[in-house]
Amino acid sequence: MKSKKWLAVAGITMSAALLLAACGKTEKKADAPTTFSYVYAIDPTTLDYSVTSKSSTSDVIANLVDGLLENDKYGNLIPSLAEDWSVSQDGLTYTYKLRKGVKWYTSEGEEYAEVKAQDFVTGLKHAADGKSDGLTLIQDSIKGLAEYVSGETNDFSTVGVKAVDDYTVEYTLNKPESFWNSKVTTATMLPVNEEFLNSQGKDYGAAAPSGILYNGPYILKNFTSKSVIEYEKNPNYWDKDNVKIDHVKLTFYDGSDQESLIRSFASGSYTTARLFPTSSSFDSTKKEYGAKIVYSPQEATSYYFTFNVNRQSYNKTAKTDDAQKTSTKEALLNKNFRQAINFALDRHAYSAQMNGEEGADKIIRTSLVPYDYVQVGEKTFGELAQEQLVTYGDQWKDVALTDGKDTLYNPTKAKAAFAKAKSELQAKGVTFPIHLDIPVEQTDVIAVQQTNSLKQSVEAALGSENVVIDVLQMTDNEKMSITSQAKVPSQKDYDLNGTGWGPDYQDPATYLNILDAKKGSALKHLGITKGKDPEVMAQVGLDEYKKLLDDAASETSDLNKRYEKYAKAQAWVSDSSLLIPVASSGGSPTVSRTVPFTKAYSQVGIKGDPFVFKGLELQNDIVTAKEYEEALKKWQKEKIETNAKYQKELANHVK
Repeated sequence: MKSKKWLAVAGITMSAALLLAACGKTEKKADAPTTFSYVYAIDPTTLDYSVTSKSSTSDVIANLVDGLLENDKYGNLIPSLAEDWSVSQDGLTYTYKLRKGVKWYTSEGEEYAEVKAQDFVTGLKHAADGKSDGLTLIQDSIKGLAEYVSGETNDFSTVGVKAVDDYTVEYTLNKPESFWNSKVTTATMLPVNEEFLNSQGKDYGAAAPSGILYNGPYILKNFTSKSVIEYEKNPNYWDKDNVKIDHVKLTFYDGSDQESLIRSFASGSYTTARLFPTSSSFDSTKKEYGAKIVYSPQEATSYYFTFNVNRQSYNKTAKTDDAQKTSTKEALLNKNFRQAINFALDRHAYSAQMNGEEGADKIIRTSLVPYDYVQVGEKTFGELAQEQLVTYGDQWKDVALTDGKDTLYNPTKAKAAFAKAKSELQAKGVTFPIHLDIPVEQTDVIAVQQTNSLKQSVEAALGSENVVIDVLQMTDNEKMSITSQAKVPSQKDYDLNGTGWGPDYQDPATYLNILDAKKGSALKHLGITKGKDPEVMAQVGLDEYKKLLDDAASETSDLNKRYEKYAKAQAWVSDSSLLIPVASSGGSPTVSRTVPFTKAYSQVGIKGDPFVFKGLELQNDIVTAKEYEEALKKWQKEKIETNAKYQKELANHVK
C-alpha cells in the first residue's frame, strides 16, 4: 500500500506514466536510444523495502529487486523468481518453486549469494520485526503473523511462511484469498539475504547504492539527495533480454519551473515531458507539438483531501485564538459541515490548474475506489456504490461515482448542508467563520494555484462569513514535517490536507481498509491514533464503518456478494465526507519518445509502477496522438482477451 504525495508534484509521476503504464509488443529498431532521462519528485529516505511502503522507496526498489511474481504487459501475474506456483484445494496454502541460479549482487556488480527460499522467510521476518507499515496488507492473511506482530508470540516459526527446501517457499493463509498472488508483488513480500542483513546492522537499507543487495534488472549507481537517481542495467540479470534500456537518469524536480520539462525535452535532455496547459509557454508548445500531445488514461491512484478531525498541533496556523481552534474542531466533527465542503469544491476548476480547461475532466475522480476497479456482472463497482449511496439522503441522487465528470460540485447542495451544520454547531456555541488551515509548498506553483482555486470555490459557495480557507505557504521540508513525515497523528498540523492512495491487490478492500478503525493507515491523516481515540472514532462513525468492512471481508467464496458488500462501505465513505476525492493519477498531457505499451502493466503492487523500466522501449521519433490511440485500442482489445484466458488458466494451479 502506498501513500501518495499530493497531486501537484505527483503530476510528475503521472507524466512518466503516460507511456510507461501499459504494454504491447513492438519491434525495436537497432538505433533506438537505450538511455532514459527524466525527473523525480521525492527523495527516498530509505531503501529498506521491507519496512516502508512509501512510493518514494518502492518506485526505486521495483527496478532493483525481484519477488516471486511480476506482471505481464496486460496485467496478468507471471513467474519472476518463482518459475511456477500452486494452491491447495482449500485455498489456504500457496507453494512457489524458485528458479535456480538467480544471484544476489552488490552495488559493484559482485556476486554475493544465490537467491533461495530462506530469503523470503528472512524478508517477512525483517518486515515484522521492523514493524513495517506494509504489514497491514498481509498480517491478517498469513497464519500466525498478526500474533507475532502483536507480541502474543515471539516464535517466528509459528508464522505461516517456510522454506520447504532451498527452492520451495510456502505460505499458509488464515482464510482463502482469491487475490493473494497480487499481494506478493508488494515490497513487503520481497526477499532479503540474511547474511547481508546482519552484516550491515543499522546501515542496512541506507539510501545509498551500498545499502542493499540486487537481484533485479537494474543496479542503483548514484543517488544524491534532491539531485539525481541513476540506474545501470544489471548485466547478470536472469531476464536481461527483456531489459531494453541500459541507463536511467532521473533528476530532482521541485515543481517550481514548469517550463523546464518541455525545454529539456526539446533539447534532447529528457525522454518524456509532462506538459502544463496553464503555463505561459503552453500556447507555443501546443503549436509545435499539437499532434504529438497525448492524454494518458486515468490510473488507479486516487487523490483526496482529508480532514484532521482530532487536531492537536497548532505550530502552523492562521488561527488567532482558542475559540477559533475549538470551533474548527467541532465543525470538522460534523458530517453536514464536511459534506458542505465536499459539495463546495469545484473539481473542474481545481484540476484545470494542472491540466488546463481541455484536460481538467480527464483526471477527476469522485470516489475512493475507482468506479471500474472490479465488476459484478455488467455493473461497475461505482454503479453498485452509487445505488447504496442514495439511501443516505436526497443530496446524493444526482451524484455519479464515475471518473471524468464532477458530479459532486453543487453550490446549492453545499449551502443546504452548511445550513444544517450551522444550526447544529451554533447550538454548541461554535462561532463563525470557521477557519481551515491548508498547508502548501510555496515553490510548487501548481499546488499553490490549486489550493487557491479550492479556497475560491468553497468561499464563493458558502460565503467567507461562514468559512475561510487559510492557505499556508511554507517550504517543502516544513510541509512534509507536519503532514506525511509527522511521526504520530498528534503532530499532524493542519485542518485539511491532500494525499492519495494506490492499491496493492485486486480487491476493493485495498482502498477501503485505509479507514479501518483498528488498522487503517489513513487514520493518522485524520489525527486519530489507533486504539487511543475511541470517542473521536465514534463521533465520526468509524465504529459503524468497521462493521461494514468486517461483513464484506467475511465473504470469501462469492466474489459478487463480496463486491456488493464493499460497495456499501464505499457508499459510507462517500457520505461521511471524511475523505474528499478529487482526482486520479494518469490523464496527463505529455510528449514522449517511449514506445507505447512496451512494459508491464498493473494497478497493484510495485512491478507496474510508472517508474519501472523493465521492458520499456524507446524510439527516436516523438509518439503522435494518432499512434498512441491506435496502440491503446489494440492493447485494450488484447488485454480483454488475455485476461479472460488467464482467469480460466488459474484453475490449473489448484492442486
